Parts: sequence; structure tokens; C-alpha cells
Amino acid sequence: MFLNSPLIIAILQLIRLFWQLPYCKLLLWLLPLLLFTSGETSLMAHDETLYALRARQIFETGDWVSPWGNPHHKTPGFYWLIAIFYQLFGVSDTTARIPTMIAGILSIFVIYQVGEILLSQKLAFLGMMILSVEFLWVQYCRLSTPDLPTILLVFIGIFSLLKSDIDIQNRHFYGFITGLSFGLGFLMRSLMIFLPMVALLPYLIIDHRRHRHLTNPMLYLGFLVGLIPTLIWLYFSWLRYGSDSIGALLGFVIELGSHEQHNNGILFYVWNLALKSFPWLFFSLLGLVLVIRRSLSKYPLILIGFPVILFIEISIFSTRFSHYSLGIYPFIAFLAAVGLDWLGKIYQKGFADQFSSNQMVYLPRNISYAWGILGIILVVAGTGILVWGEVDIHKYAILLIYSGFGSLIVPLVWIGNFHYHCKFLTSHYWLCGLLISCWLSIATAGNLGLLGDFNPKFRIFYEQESINKILHKNPINFVKGKGFNDKESLLIYFYTPHYGKTVEAISQLPVLSYAWIYQPSSVGLATHYRVIGSFKDYQLIQVLSTIFDF
Repeated sequence: MFLNSPLIIAILQLIRLFWQLPYCKLLLWLLPLLLFTSGETSLMAHDETLYALRARQIFETGDWVSPWGNPHHKTPGFYWLIAIFYQLFGVSDTTARIPTMIAGILSIFVIYQVGEILLSQKLAFLGMMILSVEFLWVQYCRLSTPDLPTILLVFIGIFSLLKSDIDIQNRHFYGFITGLSFGLGFLMRSLMIFLPMVALLPYLIIDHRRHRHLTNPMLYLGFLVGLIPTLIWLYFSWLRYGSDSIGALLGFVIELGSHEQHNNGILFYVWNLALKSFPWLFFSLLGLVLVIRRSLSKYPLILIGFPVILFIEISIFSTRFSHYSLGIYPFIAFLAAVGLDWLGKIYQKGFADQFSSNQMVYLPRNISYAWGILGIILVVAGTGILVWGEVDIHKYAILLIYSGFGSLIVPLVWIGNFHYHCKFLTSHYWLCGLLISCWLSIATAGNLGLLGDFNPKFRIFYEQESINKILHKNPINFVKGKGFNDKESLLIYFYTPHYGKTVEAISQLPVLSYAWIYQPSSVGLATHYRVIGSFKDYQLIQVLSTIFDF
């Protein structure tokens, strides 16, 4: 009787309705990967801590223009976004990461819409399942950096361009949204937003006779409106620093483009994309061939042209980092979906006719066995590290073991189908095996803290009761000396709740006050103090007296 009540029936129907929506399925697929954690978090130095720290300076000073005391080399959009969340939830590393997580979820939804137009609903959904388990993508969905918010704006712009091409009657509206998105992208990522804009030029110019986006006045109006927050910020910054405000923005880009960092040569993204998106880049190459040979998309200048141009741009740019390539990952996912869908059909054909003479039938089989061999290697390697490796790397051993056992799903599905005639193990199960094996790897990495706890040694030091109690109950001074210009100092600044004074020598501090100092042997003063704790070259001390030891 209870199960037949109208309320229960309505709830069940509502759940069924939500489950039929692709957005709900994608959210249930992605959300655990964003939330799984060991329960301990610490920011990544260098970039992530810098963004979180600068946003904290804005929040605590109330200066939304330039609390740093000099012209800044980046537009402040992402700092503002984090500072707003600080106002809502307080200052913490978790709060600093919330905007990016939200942007990551919204990006999946928007990119899915783009994929529906570029390919089909089925391939768009499969592509988003793949994108959600691309390692670098998930990692940056969990980091406090402006990459995902920028990508969200870029794909809103691409989606609006495509809708403007399809829905002629509303082309002015969609043109305005496109311009607005890229204008706000400038606020979020400064001059780097021009890279995806340039990557769209082949589509905008070559297909101009069809869509005529470049003659849409609302496109330019939207861009100008999107620039208004940046222009206001530049105006107030100009009042303080004059032309140095613009010079800092331009100088930073020139500096990045003038020299290589970490010896990342021009082929950096070739191997980096293959590694950070493994194994999906290889499936995407198959998808690329299929798209070209079969003309599977009405918009090849976006599906293929955009990532190719963006790849060339970031490769030519002298400063090369993994996250600069994040805009390519959705297209890797789309093309990988095309390749996997084709392999699924080949699998199903072999399922229907196991004695087919078509050699293509053996391709899914070979992939399955290769997947299984990889799984065995991972399990053996992980077990070896657990037995003979150092304790510090046992987390990685556990990750290898879980990833290895997850990889065995794929060959087991194949064997169950073709050797034990389990007819229910269709191509859908085979494709799910590929996806789930990667999902388990990333979920395990999250649970082990490998995606959210980037400085565990500092976290352990910070969480000591003797350290934590002093930091939260007292203002902490900083004795600059020659230090406080490295990654460790950024962590110290961010995780110190209450700032005191910044001085050049310990003798300038009152008795019984607390301070961070850098390499006390180099301070050169005979001031008496008590060391509370040490982290690398830094010490938390309490000043006991100002009597010199002559």
C-alpha cells in the first residue's frame, strides 16, 4: 500500500525523468571524481597557491584593484571570483577550489551541447564521458586556477556561434553572447584569450559566406560589453600606476614568449598530450581519420581546425605548460568518441558473426588483450613497490594495483563474450569497461589524496597541535631577510590565518611575539627566541628577549 501511494509514485517518476536526462548522468559520472578525497587537502605551489593568496589579499584589504602595491601582470577576473567565494564561505583551500569545480561541471554541460551540433547526441554524450576521465582535465577541475573558467567562456562562445549559424532569426542574440563570452575571457585570462580566438579564424573566414558571423554587429558589441569590467579595472589601475598598468600586461606575455621553461621543447605537447590524456588520444587519432574520410561533421573547421590551430599556437609559444593545452582535450574526447563508437560496431559485428573473414573484427580483441596486459603489468609493478619500495610511495603502488585490476575488466568482457558465449556482454559493456577502468584509476587517485593534497609534508607540519594552536590564536609576523620568495613561502603566507608585521630583523619585534623567519643563521642577529617548529628553510619562532649575546 505504501509503495502504491501517489506521493511515492510521483517521486519514482520524477527520479526516472531525471535519470533520462543526459545532464544528470554526466553529473553522477563526474561529481565523485571531483569530490573524492582522502579528507586532507593542501594547495599546489606554485600557481594554485598564488591565485588563492592574491584573492585572499583582495578579500582582506577590500582593494579590488591592486592590493599588491604594484601594477599587476594579469587581469584580476579569477582573483575576484575566488574573493567572492571567500566572502561566502571563508578563506580556505577548499573554498579557493570551488569556482573551478563549478566551472568544470558547467563546462561539461556546455561542451556536450557543442558536441550535439558538431556530431550527434550519442557521440556528444560518449565524448563527455571520456572527457570526464581524462586525467589532466579532472586534475584542473580540482585546482584553483583560471583554466576551467576560461574554457567555459570559450565554449559558451563556440556554442553561441554554432547556434547563430543554425538559428538565423536569433543570430544577433547569439552573436552578442559570443562576443560577451570572449570579452569576459579577457578579464579571466588576459591576453591568453586571443589564442582560442585565433583558432576560430579558419571557421570564421572560410565559412563566412554561409554564416556571416564577422558582419554581425552584435558580436562586436558583446565583446565591448564583456571588456567593460577589464577597462574599469585598467582605469583605476592607471590612476595609481600610469602606463605601467598596460605595460605589465604586455610585458608578461612578451616575457613568456621570449624563452623556454623547464626545457620544454617544441615537441612538448606531442608526448604530453599522449601521456596526460592516455589512452584517449590514440582513439582520437582513429576518430580523426573517420571524420575526415566519412565527413561525419558539418563543422570540420571547428571539430578539427580549432584544436589543430590551437596546438600549433601553443607549440610555437616558447613557454609551454601542460595546462595550456586543456582547450584541446574536449576535441580529443569528441574524436575518441567517434573512434570508440566505430570500434563498438566492429565488436558487435564480431559478436554476430564470430567466423567473419573481416580482419577488423580482431581489432577490439587486440585492444582488449593489450588492455589486460597493461593491467597485469600495473598490478605486478604496484605489488613490487608495496613489498620493496619506500613507504612514501606506497600511495602510488595502491593506485597502480587498483588501476591494474580495473583494466582487467575489458579483456574479461571480451573473453566472457567470445569464449564463454555470454550473449548479454554486448559492445556497450565493452565500452563501459574501457571507461570504468579509467574512472576507477582517477577515483582511486582522488581517495588517496593525489589530486588534492599536493603538499602533504607542509600540511602535516601545519596541523601539529603546537603549531596550529599558535597560528590561529596569534598574529604572526614575518622577518623577511633574504627569504620569502619561493614556493614554500607562498604556502606559509596562505595558511597563516592572522598576519602581523613584516620586518627586516627579529630585533624589531616585541618580546613574546611570534614570527616566521628564513634560515636564522643568515639573519645575523643575536636575538633570543624559541623555535616552535621548522619547515625546510623556515622556522616559526617566539621572541623571548632583545638582549644581545656579546
